[in-house]
Amino acid sequence: MARKISSTEATLTKAWQNRGWLACALWPLSLLFGLLSAIRRSLYFHGWRTSTRLPVPIIVVGNIFVGGTGKTPLTIWLVQALRLAGYRPGVISRGYGVNPHLGTRLVAADSAAAEVGDEPLLIALRTQCPVVVGRDRVAAGKALLASHPEVNLILSDDGLQHYRLQRQIEIVLFDSRGNGNGWLLPAGPLREPTTRGRDFTVVNLDPTAALPRSMPPSAMRMELVGNVAERLGDRLQSVPLTGFQTTLPAPRIVAAAGIGNPQRFFNMLSGMGLVFQSLSLPDHYDFSMNPFAALNAEIILITEKDAVKCSQIKIIKNDPRIWVVPVTANIDVALAQQIVEKLRGHPTA
Repeated sequence: MARKISSTEATLTKAWQNRGWLACALWPLSLLFGLLSAIRRSLYFHGWRTSTRLPVPIIVVGNIFVGGTGKTPLTIWLVQALRLAGYRPGVISRGYGVNPHLGTRLVAADSAAAEVGDEPLLIALRTQCPVVVGRDRVAAGKALLASHPEVNLILSDDGLQHYRLQRQIEIVLFDSRGNGNGWLLPAGPLREPTTRGRDFTVVNLDPTAALPRSMPPSAMRMELVGNVAERLGDRLQSVPLTGFQTTLPAPRIVAAAGIGNPQRFFNMLSGMGLVFQSLSLPDHYDFSMNPFAALNAEIILITEKDAVKCSQIKIIKNDPRIWVVPVTANIDVALAQQIVEKLRGHPTA
């Protein structure tokens, strides 16, 4: 079972991993894209366009590789790690797919995913920290501080290219795809050149995967770990993932994912020894069309990002076959220590 994707998307995704004829044909356009991006960056760098500094430190978690690389789990990990270091963090995010005319909005546990975005809602639920969404990151940061004056550090979930917001630390996240073919859009998958400055590089990898050769030696590994499944309709019901495979006869399992890189979810489940069919859905799929209704499956495993939307749709929430697989980012604690040192004005090299 596989996701139905457009031929254009499939062709581009394949082309972005090498420098074949299509990438070469698009290369002149990538030069124009790079020129326009460089001009925009220089306007802020030289002060010809105004940027804003908020009264608390800003840490931006972003990527230059188009699509999902695992920013949300990393942001959740950072909130928890920095809280242990004594900070009171808050999070700002654009809220993918949200109507930009709604302005800034504080995310609550009962917020509709369609109004605040699936990833900000997941961050709010997992961290219990203040989260504000808005297309304008400066306005979102100001709204966060106005509603929660106790916050003394802000994490920006994405927004690497939102130069109007000044930041103290930038973390650029990659995954096993590395830099792809190393070219900018549309000839390659990169929003900005690989030479772009940053404070930290994190690479989201499967446990057995090697660090891509295109990554700097200082890059830190991140692995997403999930060992249990929780029933969507009652998250207090949980079973070890390996428990599904020990039942005889083994149940028919479908794993579904509407994230930027579904294969990463499938690889994690395969690494746990599960045998299943995979169902890849478009990133940020809204589930208005129920993809599970006609599935011939006894167990359906979904991501936590998809679960925040599925739990708000009664017919899906009450489907007893659906189980959520929460994941936790596993990263060297040295990352948090180095971030704290940098916030204190100390060099980290």
